Order: sequence, then structure tokens, then C-alpha cells
Amino acid sequence: MKKFNKITPEGTKDILFEECLSQRTVSERLTHIFKMRGYNEVITPGMEYYDVFDAPNAAIPQYEMYKSTDNKGRLIVFRPDLTLPIARLTATRLQAMEKPIRLYYNQPIYRNRKDLSGRSDETTQAGIELLGASGLKADIEVIAAAVEALSACTENFRLEIGSAKFFGALADELPVSADKKEDIRQTIESKNYAALGDMLDALPKSVYTEAIKKLPRLFGGAEVFAEAERFCKGHPVLSETLDYMRTLYTALSSLGLDDRLMVDFGLVQRNDYYTGVVFSAYVENYGDAVLMGGRYDTLLKQFDAPMPAIGFAANVDALASVLLDDGRIESVPTPDVLVHAESGAEIEAQMKIRELTANGKICESSVFDTADEAERYAKRRGIPEVIVLRGEENA
Repeated sequence: MKKFNKITPEGTKDILFEECLSQRTVSERLTHIFKMRGYNEVITPGMEYYDVFDAPNAAIPQYEMYKSTDNKGRLIVFRPDLTLPIARLTATRLQAMEKPIRLYYNQPIYRNRKDLSGRSDETTQAGIELLGASGLKADIEVIAAAVEALSACTENFRLEIGSAKFFGALADELPVSADKKEDIRQTIESKNYAALGDMLDALPKSVYTEAIKKLPRLFGGAEVFAEAERFCKGHPVLSETLDYMRTLYTALSSLGLDDRLMVDFGLVQRNDYYTGVVFSAYVENYGDAVLMGGRYDTLLKQFDAPMPAIGFAANVDALASVLLDDGRIESVPTPDVLVHAESGAEIEAQMKIRELTANGKICESSVFDTADEAERYAKRRGIPEVIVLRGEENA
């Protein structure tokens, strides 16, 4: 029987040297931003009961979850999402905490991606959740934090904002089942114009079928709002949502994003728990969003603690690769000093290393038998200084 003891499971990989530095750099930059904005760190278990993610609006397919059982036979999963555990945590541990509650995290998630998409099954995400706050100020706060987080890693990003409420209001006007609405949503998300057209052409023609057919193309700057207006006449929810999105876009334009800020009414995230504004960020040469977020005002109701909420998650691995590609991560540092101890000076050498590292020097301890071997090793490694400590018997 073949042993798999020299490879990692599909969808995972070892992370070495510069990649580690890059991931650590991204994590430190993002968590610093979150802390300075008043968010407090939480850590949820890597394993959760399946029931946490089995909500009607969780939208995480069963086949994407890594599953196991505990010692009582209860079904558990390796955490495939962080927002739902944060919602569980808030509802059970933080009920009495004054609102709003500001939380941040920096943890891996696990998704069993069977589509051979090239995506990793293990991804580190760093993000924030603002719970117990609704309205324009809360939305601006979270999206501004997302912009700051992205800017800490790269200036070459594009931020797109949309509205789950806008699509939901349009879809509610169609004479179709919930499953069919989800099929339509998926075709919009993938911008599959042909499939979307086929689905909608089979329905009675209306201003709403026309609007949904246009959604993937309602993308751009402020001019998009004028294009969308004609689909909102006589529909209070659509009109109100469009006005709100215009106000939000105008406010965010003051962040200095220029043409990096886009409106995309075809931005219909897969997670069904989104209820209002949704947003995604993209960088060059990376096919998926590196940051995703949105408002989910009804999610905590399923944990018996209803409250409005909004948040986002940044893909730390993706942003780390951006830093590497941009050459903004230094190479793994070469030690400044190699300390070699001859027989009898081993402890003295460790004390010397303690002194040097306290002064900011990167030190290696020689494990070679002779000073000549240590010198040759230092030359091969490019270590500029070798300190040889001689024991009493060699003095």
C-alpha cells in the first residue's frame, strides 16, 4: 500500500522562508490596523459542530466542508467560514456586552474544493466584524477599514461595492422558486450572460426580468446609478436601495480611491446571509477576490440574538503573494555573526549569543568541531563575522 508520508494533502502546501515572512508581514499589518481602530481579537475553535453552518442561509455546500465526528458521534466540521463562528460566539458569550461590538480575527479556514480550481483548501483570513450597528456610519467604517487594510499591502487594488438587497428585491418580483432564484444568482455571479438570458427569456417579460438581465453590465462609476434608475420606478425598496448606494458611493469617493472604486450591481455574493451592501476587492494577476465582505443583519437571529452586523475577510495568503510579487518583502536574513565555541567554552558561547542578540545582532551558534569548519561554513553562507571562543584548556 502506497504511503503518503512525503506529500501534503491536495489543496495544501508547506510554506517556507520568504512566504512565511510575507504572510507574517500581512498579518501584522492588518491586525495592527484592526487594533488601532478599536477592534478586539477573538479566536474560535478550528472545529465546530456542523449545526453552526447548517443554517438555511449559510450557503456553504456540504461537499465543501471537511467533516468528522467527536467521541459522542456528533458531526463536526473543520471551520469553513469565520463569520458564522463569530456570530455564534457573540450570541452565546457576548450577549451582555455593550453594543456595538468590534471583533477581529486572523485564522485559517478549510474548504474541500472538489472542482480542481487551483484554490487552496487551507486559507488564512484576517478580518473584522462590527456587530450591533446599522446605517451609513457603520458601513463606511467597515469599508474604510477594508481600504486601509488593502492599502497597507498594495496600492494596486480595485474595490467594488454592490447590494444584496437590490438583487433580492428584483428576484422577489420573478415568478420562480427559491431554487431557481439561486440558479439565476449563480449565473450573475459568474457573469454567464448566455445562461442568464436563457433563464430569463423563459419567464414573462417585465421590467424586472430586463433589470436582472442587465445586472452583470451595471458596472462602473457614478454613471451606473443613472442606468439603474429606470428599473426602480414605482418600487419603493429598489428606489430606497439605489439612493442609499449612491450616498455610500459618494461618501467612499472621498477616500481618494479615484478609479479604483467601482459600483457593481452584479456583485451578488454566494453567502445568502448578506442583506445590504456587499463589497469585494481585486488585485492584478490574482483571479479571485482578495477581500470580501458585506452587511448581514439577519444572521444572528438564527443564534437567538438578533442584531445588525457588517464585516469583511481578507485573504492573507493572496495578499502575501502580492507582496512577494511586488518585491516588497526582504529575503530571509543572513546571520550577522557565527559564534564558535571550542571545547570548554560552550556556555560562554551561549552567553555571548545572548549579549549579541540583545543588541540586535542575528547570531548562529556553531555546531562544528573545529574553528576551520566554522569559518568555511560562514563563508558558504555569507556570514560576515565569526567569533571563536576558546575554552580554558585551549587558552
